Amino acid sequence: MSVPIPVGGSESPPARMNKMEKRAAVSGTAGSALEFFDFAIYGALAASLFPDLFFSNLGSSGALLASFATFGVGFLARPFGAILFGHLGDRIGRRPVLYITLALMGTASAVIGLLPTHGGIAIATILVGLRFLQGFSLGGEYTGNQLMAMEHANRTRRGLLGAFVGIGGPVSQVVANLTLVVLTAALTEHQWESWGWRIPFLTSIGIVAVAAYIRLKLTETPAFVAQQQQPTQVSSGNDETGRGLRILRTHGGLITKLALLWCGPSLCYYLAAVYGLSLLTHQGGLTSRTTFIILLVANLFTIPACLAGGYLSDRVGRKRIILLGFMGAAIGVSAFFALALTQAVVAITAALALTMSSILFATGAQPALFAEQFPTKSRFSGSALAFTLANLAFSAPAPLIATALADAVGTRAVLWLALGSLVISLLAWTTVRDRTGIDLTTFTDDDRDPSATSSPAGGSAEPTRRVPRSIGT
Repeated sequence: MSVPIPVGGSESPPARMNKMEKRAAVSGTAGSALEFFDFAIYGALAASLFPDLFFSNLGSSGALLASFATFGVGFLARPFGAILFGHLGDRIGRRPVLYITLALMGTASAVIGLLPTHGGIAIATILVGLRFLQGFSLGGEYTGNQLMAMEHANRTRRGLLGAFVGIGGPVSQVVANLTLVVLTAALTEHQWESWGWRIPFLTSIGIVAVAAYIRLKLTETPAFVAQQQQPTQVSSGNDETGRGLRILRTHGGLITKLALLWCGPSLCYYLAAVYGLSLLTHQGGLTSRTTFIILLVANLFTIPACLAGGYLSDRVGRKRIILLGFMGAAIGVSAFFALALTQAVVAITAALALTMSSILFATGAQPALFAEQFPTKSRFSGSALAFTLANLAFSAPAPLIATALADAVGTRAVLWLALGSLVISLLAWTTVRDRTGIDLTTFTDDDRDPSATSSPAGGSAEPTRRVPRSIGT
Protein backbone atom coordinates (compact mmCIF):
# COMPACT_ATOMS: atom_id res chain seq x y z
CA MET A 1 0.00 0.00 0.00
CA SER A 2 1.25 3.47 -0.93
CA VAL A 3 1.12 6.16 1.77
CA PRO A 4 2.04 9.81 1.10
CA ILE A 5 4.90 11.04 3.24
CA PRO A 6 6.80 14.33 3.17
CA VAL A 7 9.73 14.93 0.90
CA GLY A 8 12.68 15.88 3.11
CA GLY A 9 11.33 13.56 5.81
CA SER A 10 11.17 10.43 3.67
CA GLU A 11 14.49 9.13 4.91
CA SER A 12 14.22 6.54 7.66
CA PRO A 13 14.61 8.09 11.11
CA PRO A 14 17.66 7.14 13.17
CA ALA A 15 17.05 3.86 14.99
CA ARG A 16 17.38 5.49 18.40
CA MET A 17 16.71 8.91 19.81
CA ASN A 18 19.80 10.75 20.99
CA LYS A 19 20.20 11.77 24.63
CA MET A 20 18.95 15.32 24.15
CA GLU A 21 15.83 14.16 22.32
CA LYS A 22 15.04 11.83 25.21
CA ARG A 23 15.72 14.47 27.85
CA ALA A 24 13.60 17.04 26.06
CA ALA A 25 10.72 14.57 25.69
CA VAL A 26 10.90 13.46 29.35
CA SER A 27 11.24 17.02 30.62
CA GLY A 28 8.35 18.24 28.48
CA THR A 29 6.08 15.39 29.52
CA ALA A 30 6.87 15.89 33.22
CA GLY A 31 6.43 19.65 33.02
CA SER A 32 3.12 19.54 31.18
CA ALA A 33 1.94 16.74 33.50
CA LEU A 34 2.54 19.01 36.50
CA GLU A 35 0.77 21.95 34.91
CA PHE A 36 -2.23 19.91 33.82
CA PHE A 37 -2.35 17.92 37.07
CA ASP A 38 -3.11 21.11 38.94
CA PHE A 39 -5.58 22.18 36.26
CA ALA A 40 -7.27 18.76 36.34
CA ILE A 41 -7.57 18.73 40.12
CA TYR A 42 -9.00 22.23 40.12
CA GLY A 43 -11.45 21.39 37.33
CA ALA A 44 -12.75 18.29 39.12
CA LEU A 45 -13.12 20.12 42.43
CA ALA A 46 -14.70 23.16 40.76
CA ALA A 47 -17.46 20.86 39.55
CA SER A 48 -17.96 19.01 42.82
CA LEU A 49 -16.54 20.44 46.07
CA PHE A 50 -15.44 24.06 45.65
CA PRO A 51 -18.98 25.48 45.26
CA ASP A 52 -19.67 24.49 48.89
CA LEU A 53 -16.22 25.33 50.25
CA PHE A 54 -15.74 28.80 48.78
CA PHE A 55 -19.09 30.02 47.39
CA SER A 56 -21.78 28.47 49.61
CA ASN A 57 -23.42 31.83 50.32
CA LEU A 58 -24.45 32.19 46.65
CA GLY A 59 -26.97 29.34 46.58
CA SER A 60 -26.70 26.06 44.70
CA SER A 61 -26.75 27.33 41.08
CA GLY A 62 -24.89 30.55 41.91
CA ALA A 63 -22.13 28.67 43.73
CA LEU A 64 -21.63 26.30 40.80
CA LEU A 65 -21.52 29.19 38.32
CA ALA A 66 -19.04 31.11 40.50
CA SER A 67 -16.84 28.03 40.86
CA PHE A 68 -16.82 27.50 37.09
CA ALA A 69 -16.02 31.20 36.66
CA THR A 70 -12.87 30.84 38.78
CA PHE A 71 -12.00 27.79 36.68
CA GLY A 72 -12.30 30.04 33.61
CA VAL A 73 -9.92 32.63 35.09
CA GLY A 74 -7.08 30.20 34.49
CA PHE A 75 -7.86 30.26 30.79
CA LEU A 76 -8.22 34.03 30.78
CA ALA A 77 -4.65 34.27 32.06
CA ARG A 78 -3.16 31.95 29.45
CA PRO A 79 -2.90 34.46 26.57
CA PHE A 80 -1.12 36.93 28.88
CA GLY A 81 1.37 34.20 29.73
CA ALA A 82 1.65 33.30 26.05
CA ILE A 83 2.45 36.91 25.14
CA LEU A 84 5.08 37.45 27.85
CA PHE A 85 6.71 34.03 27.82
CA GLY A 86 6.39 33.74 24.05
CA HIS A 87 8.29 37.01 23.72
CA LEU A 88 10.94 35.88 26.20
CA GLY A 89 11.17 32.42 24.67
CA ASP A 90 11.76 33.85 21.21
CA ARG A 91 14.26 36.38 22.53
CA ILE A 92 16.30 34.76 25.33
CA GLY A 93 15.56 31.09 24.65
CA ARG A 94 13.16 28.27 25.43
CA ARG A 95 15.17 26.84 28.34
CA PRO A 96 15.18 29.78 30.83
CA VAL A 97 11.47 30.43 30.30
CA LEU A 98 10.62 26.87 31.32
CA TYR A 99 12.24 27.38 34.74
CA ILE A 100 10.16 30.49 35.40
CA THR A 101 6.85 28.91 34.42
CA LEU A 102 7.53 25.78 36.48
CA ALA A 103 8.21 27.80 39.63
CA LEU A 104 5.09 29.93 39.16
CA MET A 105 2.76 26.98 38.76
CA GLY A 106 4.18 25.08 41.72
CA THR A 107 3.97 28.08 44.04
CA ALA A 108 0.40 29.00 43.06
CA SER A 109 -0.84 25.43 43.47
CA ALA A 110 0.79 24.96 46.87
CA VAL A 111 -0.78 28.17 48.19
CA ILE A 112 -4.24 27.07 46.96
CA GLY A 113 -3.78 23.98 49.11
CA LEU A 114 -3.24 26.21 52.16
CA LEU A 115 -6.26 28.51 51.73
CA PRO A 116 -8.89 28.59 54.50
CA THR A 117 -12.42 27.70 53.41
CA HIS A 118 -15.72 29.55 53.98
CA GLY A 119 -13.74 32.78 54.18
CA GLY A 120 -16.07 34.92 52.11
CA ILE A 121 -15.10 37.40 49.42
CA ALA A 122 -11.50 37.90 50.63
CA ILE A 123 -10.51 34.25 50.28
CA ALA A 124 -12.46 33.93 47.03
CA THR A 125 -10.47 36.87 45.63
CA ILE A 126 -7.17 35.27 46.61
CA LEU A 127 -8.31 32.05 44.97
CA VAL A 128 -9.02 33.93 41.76
CA GLY A 129 -5.54 35.50 41.86
CA LEU A 130 -3.83 32.15 42.37
CA ARG A 131 -5.91 30.63 39.63
CA PHE A 132 -4.74 33.46 37.35
CA LEU A 133 -1.10 32.62 38.15
CA GLN A 134 -1.71 28.97 37.29
CA GLY A 135 -3.08 29.90 33.88
CA PHE A 136 -0.40 32.55 33.34
CA SER A 137 2.38 30.00 33.78
CA LEU A 138 0.64 27.39 31.64
CA GLY A 139 0.38 29.95 28.81
CA GLY A 140 4.15 29.65 28.37
CA GLU A 141 4.94 26.24 29.84
CA TYR A 142 2.93 24.06 27.47
CA THR A 143 4.17 25.52 24.18
CA GLY A 144 7.68 25.91 25.55
CA ASN A 145 7.79 22.21 26.39
CA GLN A 146 6.51 21.32 22.93
CA LEU A 147 9.12 23.44 21.18
CA MET A 148 11.91 22.13 23.39
CA ALA A 149 11.00 18.58 22.35
CA MET A 150 10.25 19.24 18.67
CA GLU A 151 13.20 21.54 17.96
CA HIS A 152 15.54 18.91 19.39
CA ALA A 153 13.79 16.11 17.46
CA ASN A 154 14.70 14.50 14.17
CA ARG A 155 12.08 15.83 11.76
CA THR A 156 10.80 12.32 10.96
CA ARG A 157 9.54 11.93 14.52
CA ARG A 158 8.69 15.54 15.36
CA GLY A 159 5.00 14.75 15.63
CA LEU A 160 5.66 11.84 17.98
CA LEU A 161 7.88 13.86 20.33
CA GLY A 162 5.37 16.71 20.33
CA ALA A 163 2.73 14.14 21.26
CA PHE A 164 4.85 12.95 24.18
CA VAL A 165 4.50 16.44 25.63
CA GLY A 166 0.80 16.32 24.78
CA ILE A 167 0.24 13.19 26.88
CA GLY A 168 1.19 15.23 29.93
CA GLY A 169 -2.45 16.36 29.88
CA PRO A 170 -4.12 12.94 29.92
CA VAL A 171 -1.44 11.45 32.19
CA SER A 172 -2.15 14.20 34.68
CA GLN A 173 -5.89 13.58 34.30
CA VAL A 174 -5.37 9.89 35.08
CA VAL A 175 -3.14 10.63 38.08
CA ALA A 176 -5.45 13.42 39.27
CA ASN A 177 -8.59 11.32 39.10
CA LEU A 178 -6.84 8.28 40.59
CA THR A 179 -5.72 10.55 43.42
CA LEU A 180 -9.28 11.77 43.93
CA VAL A 181 -10.68 8.23 43.85
CA VAL A 182 -8.14 7.01 46.43
CA LEU A 183 -8.63 10.01 48.72
CA THR A 184 -12.42 9.90 48.64
CA ALA A 185 -12.31 6.13 49.32
CA ALA A 186 -9.75 6.36 52.15
CA LEU A 187 -11.19 9.39 53.94
CA THR A 188 -14.54 10.05 55.48
CA GLU A 189 -16.68 12.71 53.84
CA HIS A 190 -15.86 15.13 56.65
CA GLN A 191 -12.10 14.49 56.34
CA TRP A 192 -12.22 14.90 52.57
CA GLU A 193 -14.08 18.21 52.75
CA SER A 194 -12.05 19.64 55.63
CA TRP A 195 -8.46 18.79 54.63
CA GLY A 196 -8.25 15.86 52.21
CA TRP A 197 -8.80 18.01 49.12
CA ARG A 198 -5.63 19.98 49.96
CA ILE A 199 -3.27 17.01 49.50
CA PRO A 200 -3.14 17.05 45.65
CA PHE A 201 -2.25 20.75 45.57
CA LEU A 202 0.50 20.41 48.16
CA THR A 203 2.13 17.51 46.29
CA SER A 204 2.97 20.01 43.53
CA ILE A 205 6.08 20.99 45.49
CA GLY A 206 7.63 17.56 45.00
CA ILE A 207 6.71 17.41 41.31
CA VAL A 208 8.32 20.81 40.72
CA ALA A 209 11.56 19.61 42.29
CA VAL A 210 11.70 16.52 40.04
CA ALA A 211 10.90 18.48 36.86
CA ALA A 212 13.49 21.17 37.70
CA TYR A 213 16.18 18.52 38.17
CA ILE A 214 15.43 16.98 34.77
CA ARG A 215 15.68 20.38 33.09
CA LEU A 216 19.16 21.02 34.47
CA LYS A 217 20.52 18.62 31.83
CA LEU A 218 18.76 20.24 28.87
CA THR A 219 20.54 22.44 26.34
CA GLU A 220 18.99 25.18 24.23
CA THR A 221 17.34 24.01 21.01
CA PRO A 222 19.29 23.92 17.70
CA ALA A 223 16.60 26.03 16.00
CA PHE A 224 16.92 28.84 18.55
CA VAL A 225 20.73 28.70 18.42
CA ALA A 226 20.60 28.95 14.60
CA GLN A 227 18.23 31.92 14.85
CA GLN A 228 20.60 33.71 17.24
CA GLN A 229 23.40 33.30 14.70
CA GLN A 230 21.41 35.15 12.03
CA PRO A 231 22.44 38.79 11.30
CA THR A 232 20.43 41.23 13.46
CA GLN A 233 18.78 44.10 11.57
CA VAL A 234 18.85 46.66 14.36
CA SER A 235 18.19 49.68 12.19
CA SER A 236 14.81 48.48 10.98
CA GLY A 237 13.86 46.70 14.19
CA ASN A 238 13.15 43.49 12.31
CA ASP A 239 14.79 41.49 15.07
CA GLU A 240 11.77 42.27 17.23
CA THR A 241 9.14 41.60 14.57
CA GLY A 242 6.82 38.79 15.45
CA ARG A 243 7.57 38.69 19.17
CA GLY A 244 5.04 39.30 21.92
CA LEU A 245 2.06 41.39 20.83
CA ARG A 246 3.78 42.20 17.51
CA ILE A 247 2.87 38.70 16.41
CA LEU A 248 -0.73 39.87 16.00
CA ARG A 249 0.41 42.38 13.39
CA THR A 250 2.75 40.08 11.50
CA HIS A 251 0.79 36.81 11.74
CA GLY A 252 -2.66 37.81 13.01
CA GLY A 253 -4.59 36.03 10.26
CA LEU A 254 -2.71 32.77 10.72
CA ILE A 255 -3.16 32.89 14.51
CA THR A 256 -6.90 33.40 14.06
CA LYS A 257 -7.16 30.42 11.70
CA LEU A 258 -5.25 28.16 14.09
CA ALA A 259 -7.31 29.29 17.09
CA LEU A 260 -10.55 28.58 15.21
CA LEU A 261 -9.18 25.24 14.03
CA TRP A 262 -8.77 24.28 17.70
CA CYS A 263 -12.22 25.62 18.66
CA GLY A 264 -14.03 22.28 18.60
CA PRO A 265 -11.45 20.19 20.50
CA SER A 266 -11.03 22.91 23.14
CA LEU A 267 -14.74 23.26 23.81
CA CYS A 268 -15.71 19.59 23.56
CA TYR A 269 -12.93 18.40 25.86
CA TYR A 270 -13.96 20.64 28.73
CA LEU A 271 -17.65 20.06 28.13
CA ALA A 272 -16.93 16.38 28.69
CA ALA A 273 -14.23 16.54 31.39
CA VAL A 274 -15.63 19.38 33.53
CA TYR A 275 -19.28 20.07 32.73
CA GLY A 276 -19.80 16.34 32.14
CA LEU A 277 -18.81 15.62 35.76
CA SER A 278 -21.35 18.13 37.00
CA LEU A 279 -24.06 16.73 34.72
CA LEU A 280 -23.46 13.14 35.80
CA THR A 281 -23.38 14.09 39.48
CA HIS A 282 -26.10 16.71 39.85
CA GLN A 283 -28.60 15.52 37.23
CA GLY A 284 -27.56 11.97 36.41
CA GLY A 285 -27.63 10.85 40.04
CA LEU A 286 -24.14 9.31 40.06
CA THR A 287 -21.85 9.73 43.06
CA SER A 288 -18.70 11.85 42.86
CA ARG A 289 -16.60 8.72 43.29
CA THR A 290 -18.31 7.04 40.33
CA THR A 291 -17.81 10.06 38.07
CA PHE A 292 -14.14 10.24 39.06
CA ILE A 293 -13.75 6.58 38.06
CA ILE A 294 -15.53 7.17 34.74
CA LEU A 295 -13.21 10.05 33.93
CA LEU A 296 -10.19 8.05 35.05
CA VAL A 297 -11.04 5.12 32.75
CA ALA A 298 -11.79 7.44 29.82
CA ASN A 299 -8.44 9.17 30.26
CA LEU A 300 -6.56 5.88 30.19
CA PHE A 301 -7.57 5.52 26.54
CA THR A 302 -6.46 9.05 25.64
CA ILE A 303 -2.77 8.40 26.31
CA PRO A 304 -2.19 5.83 23.51
CA ALA A 305 -4.56 7.83 21.30
CA CYS A 306 -2.39 10.95 21.62
CA LEU A 307 0.83 9.05 20.89
CA ALA A 308 -0.80 7.33 17.92
CA GLY A 309 -1.91 10.69 16.53
CA GLY A 310 1.60 12.12 16.77
CA TYR A 311 3.23 9.03 15.30
CA LEU A 312 0.82 8.79 12.36
CA SER A 313 1.05 12.50 11.65
CA ASP A 314 4.74 11.96 10.84
CA ARG A 315 3.65 9.40 8.25
CA VAL A 316 0.52 10.83 6.61
CA GLY A 317 0.55 14.52 7.59
CA ARG A 318 -0.89 16.57 10.46
CA LYS A 319 -4.18 17.63 8.88
CA ARG A 320 -5.44 14.13 8.12
CA ILE A 321 -4.99 13.08 11.74
CA ILE A 322 -6.78 16.18 13.01
CA LEU A 323 -9.70 15.57 10.65
CA LEU A 324 -10.09 12.01 11.95
CA GLY A 325 -10.08 13.41 15.47
CA PHE A 326 -12.91 15.81 14.62
CA MET A 327 -15.02 12.97 13.25
CA GLY A 328 -14.52 10.77 16.30
CA ALA A 329 -15.25 13.64 18.69
CA ALA A 330 -18.56 14.38 16.94
CA ILE A 331 -19.69 10.75 17.31
CA GLY A 332 -18.49 10.49 20.91
CA VAL A 333 -20.00 13.72 22.22
CA SER A 334 -23.35 12.88 20.61
CA ALA A 335 -23.40 9.51 22.35
CA PHE A 336 -22.31 11.01 25.68
CA PHE A 337 -25.14 13.54 25.90
CA ALA A 338 -27.66 10.92 24.78
CA LEU A 339 -26.58 8.66 27.66
CA ALA A 340 -25.59 11.12 30.41
CA LEU A 341 -28.88 10.94 32.36
CA THR A 342 -29.45 7.18 31.97
CA GLN A 343 -27.06 5.94 34.72
CA ALA A 344 -25.73 3.40 32.19
CA VAL A 345 -22.21 3.63 33.59
CA VAL A 346 -20.46 1.36 31.08
CA ALA A 347 -22.06 3.04 28.04
CA ILE A 348 -21.37 6.52 29.44
CA THR A 349 -17.74 5.58 30.04
CA ALA A 350 -17.39 4.30 26.48
CA ALA A 351 -18.92 7.46 25.00
CA LEU A 352 -16.71 9.69 27.13
CA ALA A 353 -13.64 7.63 26.21
CA LEU A 354 -14.41 7.96 22.49
CA THR A 355 -14.91 11.72 22.81
CA MET A 356 -11.72 12.37 24.74
CA SER A 357 -9.58 9.86 22.83
CA SER A 358 -10.60 11.41 19.51
CA ILE A 359 -9.66 14.87 20.78
CA LEU A 360 -6.31 13.60 22.07
CA PHE A 361 -5.71 11.77 18.78
CA ALA A 362 -5.94 15.17 17.09
CA THR A 363 -3.88 16.71 19.90
CA GLY A 364 -1.03 14.37 18.98
CA ALA A 365 -0.66 16.23 15.68
CA GLN A 366 -1.48 19.74 16.96
CA PRO A 367 1.93 20.80 18.39
CA ALA A 368 3.78 20.01 15.17
CA LEU A 369 1.08 21.54 12.96
CA PHE A 370 1.21 24.82 14.89
CA ALA A 371 5.02 24.93 15.16
CA GLU A 372 5.49 24.33 11.43
CA GLN A 373 3.49 27.46 10.59
CA PHE A 374 5.96 29.96 12.13
CA PRO A 375 9.66 30.85 11.64
CA THR A 376 11.92 30.38 14.65
CA LYS A 377 11.95 34.02 15.78
CA SER A 378 8.16 34.01 16.24
CA ARG A 379 7.43 30.30 16.69
CA PHE A 380 7.03 30.43 20.48
CA SER A 381 4.87 33.57 20.39
CA GLY A 382 2.72 32.42 17.47
CA SER A 383 2.13 28.84 18.60
CA ALA A 384 1.46 29.79 22.22
CA LEU A 385 -0.91 32.62 21.39
CA ALA A 386 -2.94 30.59 18.89
CA PHE A 387 -3.34 27.71 21.34
CA THR A 388 -4.13 29.87 24.37
CA LEU A 389 -6.61 32.05 22.47
CA ALA A 390 -8.49 28.91 21.48
CA ASN A 391 -8.59 27.84 25.11
CA LEU A 392 -9.64 31.30 26.29
CA ALA A 393 -12.43 31.65 23.77
CA PHE A 394 -13.75 28.10 23.83
CA SER A 395 -12.45 26.06 26.80
CA ALA A 396 -12.82 28.64 29.56
CA PRO A 397 -16.51 29.48 29.04
CA ALA A 398 -17.52 25.93 28.10
CA PRO A 399 -18.73 24.75 31.56
CA LEU A 400 -20.31 28.14 32.30
CA ILE A 401 -22.18 28.38 28.99
CA ALA A 402 -23.22 24.75 29.17
CA THR A 403 -24.66 25.21 32.67
CA ALA A 404 -26.62 28.29 31.60
CA LEU A 405 -27.83 26.62 28.38
CA ALA A 406 -28.94 23.48 30.18
CA ASP A 407 -30.89 25.53 32.74
CA ALA A 408 -32.57 27.62 30.06
CA VAL A 409 -33.15 25.14 27.23
CA GLY A 410 -31.97 21.67 28.22
CA THR A 411 -28.94 19.45 27.66
CA ARG A 412 -29.78 18.99 23.97
CA ALA A 413 -28.71 22.60 23.42
CA VAL A 414 -25.31 21.74 24.92
CA LEU A 415 -24.92 18.98 22.36
CA TRP A 416 -25.67 21.37 19.50
CA LEU A 417 -23.11 23.79 20.94
CA ALA A 418 -20.47 21.04 20.85
CA LEU A 419 -21.30 19.97 17.29
CA GLY A 420 -21.37 23.58 16.11
CA SER A 421 -17.88 24.16 17.47
CA LEU A 422 -16.60 21.16 15.50
CA VAL A 423 -18.11 22.58 12.32
CA ILE A 424 -16.24 25.86 12.93
CA SER A 425 -13.03 23.86 13.39
CA LEU A 426 -13.60 21.97 10.17
CA LEU A 427 -14.05 25.21 8.22
CA ALA A 428 -10.82 26.62 9.66
CA TRP A 429 -9.06 23.31 8.95
CA THR A 430 -9.63 23.84 5.22
CA THR A 431 -7.69 27.14 5.30
CA VAL A 432 -4.49 25.91 7.01
CA ARG A 433 -1.63 24.40 5.00
CA ASP A 434 0.00 21.14 6.01
CA ARG A 435 3.78 21.66 6.18
CA THR A 436 4.77 18.30 7.60
CA GLY A 437 8.53 17.75 7.45
CA ILE A 438 9.68 21.37 7.10
CA ASP A 439 13.17 21.95 8.55
CA LEU A 440 12.57 24.06 11.68
CA THR A 441 16.27 24.85 12.07
CA THR A 442 16.59 26.52 8.66
CA PHE A 443 13.13 28.13 8.76
CA THR A 444 14.26 31.39 10.35
CA ASP A 445 13.07 34.05 7.92
CA ASP A 446 9.59 35.62 7.94
CA ASP A 447 10.08 36.69 4.34
CA ARG A 448 10.71 33.19 3.08
CA ASP A 449 7.72 31.03 2.14
CA PRO A 450 8.09 27.90 4.29
CA SER A 451 5.77 25.97 1.97
CA ALA A 452 8.14 26.52 -0.92
CA THR A 453 11.38 25.21 0.58
CA SER A 454 12.42 22.66 3.13
CA SER A 455 16.08 21.81 3.11
CA PRO A 456 17.60 19.05 5.18
CA ALA A 457 20.54 20.13 7.29
CA GLY A 458 23.45 20.56 4.96
CA GLY A 459 21.38 19.81 1.88
CA SER A 460 19.67 21.71 -0.89
CA ALA A 461 16.13 23.02 -0.72
CA GLU A 462 13.34 20.67 -1.70
CA PRO A 463 9.60 21.14 -2.09
CA THR A 464 7.58 20.16 1.00
CA ARG A 465 4.69 18.74 -1.00
CA ARG A 466 3.99 15.09 -0.30
CA VAL A 467 4.51 12.53 -3.02
CA PRO A 468 3.42 8.88 -3.03
CA ARG A 469 6.07 6.56 -1.74
CA SER A 470 5.61 3.00 -0.62
CA ILE A 471 6.53 2.28 2.97
CA GLY A 472 9.45 -0.08 3.18
CA THR A 473 10.93 0.90 -0.21
